[in-house]
Amino acid sequence: MTAKQWGRVDADGTVWVRTSSGERVVGQYPGATPEEALAYFGRKYDDLVAQVTLFEQRIAAGHVSPADTEAGVRRLREAIADANAVGDLEVLAGRVEALAPLAQARRAEAEAAKSEAKAKALAQRAALVEEAETIAAVDIERIAWKTSGDRLRDLFDEWRQLQREARLDKHTEDDLWKRFSHARTAFDRKRRQHFGALDEQRGAARAVKEQIVAEAERLASSTDWATTAAIFRDLMNQWKAAGRAARKDDDALWTRFRAAQDAFFAARTAVSASMDAEFRQNLTAKEEILAAAEALLPVTDVRAARAALRDIQDRWEAAGRVPRADLGRVEARLRAVEQAVREAEEDRWARTNPQARARAEDVVRQLESGIASLEASLDKARAAGRDRAVRDTEAALEARREWLVQAYKALEEFGS
Repeated sequence: MTAKQWGRVDADGTVWVRTSSGERVVGQYPGATPEEALAYFGRKYDDLVAQVTLFEQRIAAGHVSPADTEAGVRRLREAIADANAVGDLEVLAGRVEALAPLAQARRAEAEAAKSEAKAKALAQRAALVEEAETIAAVDIERIAWKTSGDRLRDLFDEWRQLQREARLDKHTEDDLWKRFSHARTAFDRKRRQHFGALDEQRGAARAVKEQIVAEAERLASSTDWATTAAIFRDLMNQWKAAGRAARKDDDALWTRFRAAQDAFFAARTAVSASMDAEFRQNLTAKEEILAAAEALLPVTDVRAARAALRDIQDRWEAAGRVPRADLGRVEARLRAVEQAVREAEEDRWARTNPQARARAEDVVRQLESGIASLEASLDKARAAGRDRAVRDTEAALEARREWLVQAYKALEEFGS
């Protein structure tokens, strides 16, 4: 429809617009034709149409906030109501009014989204608080300090990020922050307590180890090899029992301690090597003595073996010390010869002992007497026809005759 259908122009240039409630003046355009006047005010109407159309498009595209949508509807409603334009203003006003429910719906959606976002933010913030409280509640002896400390810092960064993204109401925000801050403070208090105690322990360990190092350095030049080596072993046990000092102190003290140990044991090794060189000739002599000693085995003449062994032992002592590495070996070989001679002597004594011979002869006599008695009993049992007594007596006789054989053998060992 053209502007002429919605308006008219008076002879004095006054322009009117037609509405369902009647006509109203929208302006004057003197000195122009009615067509020019209506065209001018028609363009004003087209401008309004363009504004409404653009607003509809922006709302459809989601580029207008709920608040701006309501404000835009109010602005266009007022602009159309007072528009100095010629055109179908009622249809245009209807298009604007159709946007009002949409604005309300957008506001409701925005409020729902805001509530959802707030609930999400609350849940996220509460989760951070609960995790921080869980970390802070771990027993001081079981806390992984670095991991837990790093995690609390991450939680704090997440808290600030969530704070920038969404704000909660002041009361809720303050309550959650108090809990979060309290958990961090509790963790820091435990950490200070733990590392304070650890510093005390490390200080005490350092003091003990300084004393150990001083003693080790004092002994580094000692030539009392056996006693000092034992002391160094004890110092090492003390070192292990002292616990750890701070890493820098511990490493420095350990370097000094090891240096003192190495100096002592290196000197002992050098002296031992020098002595071993001197003792090698003694080793050669003792191996020759061992050959003479082992030639006594097996022992056939106890008295001769004992006499020879005494001479061998005197020569052994006179030969002197041997290298440490060979000491156990050669000593064991000589001990074996000495043991064999000693056992031969004990065996000889057992065989010549008058008391032992008398006991062996007594056993033989008792067994012979017992066998004679049992043989007489067996004859009587057979004569009486007592079969059970016969069997029992025969069994007893068989056992004693075996014992008598063994007794004869034992007696033979003492000689005739």
